[in-house]
Order: sequence, then structure tokens, then C-alpha cells
Amino acid sequence: HVQLVESGGGSVQAGGSLKLACAGSGFPTKDNCIGWFRQAPGEAREGVASIYTGGGAPRYGDSVKGRFTISQDNAKFTWYLQMNSLTPDDTAMYYCALDLNGGRCALTGTWYTNWGQGTQVTVS
Repeated sequence: HVQLVESGGGSVQAGGSLKLACAGSGFPTKDNCIGWFRQAPGEAREGVASIYTGGGAPRYGDSVKGRFTISQDNAKFTWYLQMNSLTPDDTAMYYCALDLNGGRCALTGTWYTNWGQGTQVTVS
């Protein structure tokens, strides 16, 4: 049974930082992709970052390049999203998701089959 649980969201002032975590279970940590997505009220879902669990260069959405960093600790089955230089435009619900096909790691949510419940990030 695949499970993804996000944590680390909260309220922060503009210019601040937050680190989100996604704890996974029920799937192998090799040859998959973990993606971070966000959705603000009334807005379309946006791909933030993705990483191949077997290693390799992560991908980032244009709006977060240079500010956000995705990382993983396979031993802990946990994936992280370090968010720096936050702005009010980063306010959204943030979700992590799993694509069991490690050959994609797309920043579109179509391929991701399992999603966490989300964690709210509010920047003021």
C-alpha cells in the first residue's frame, strides 16, 4: 500500500525559507520519480520539482529555479523540498507524488499515480 505524507508547511514572511518533507512507504525506492507540485486556490496545478530516486539531475519549474532544491534520503524513504527566498506567489498547497516509471520524472502531474494529502505554505 503506497503512502506519501507531507510535512513542514506553515506561514513565513517573504524572503524566508521552509523545508518540506515527504515520507513514503509501500514502494521500492529505486527506479521511481518523486515530484513536488503545488496548487493555489483558483489556479492550475504547477510542477515544482522532480527527482529520479535512482539518482541524477533533478528538474525544476521555471518559477522556482535557483530558489528551491529537491533532495532525497532513500535510507529514510523521505524526499525534501528546500524553499528559499519565498514570495507571496509561492503560497499554495504543496503535494508530493509518485511516478512508478523512473524514466519520466515529468513536471506534469499526469503520470503520477499516488499523491500525498498536501501541506499548506503561506507566504506574506
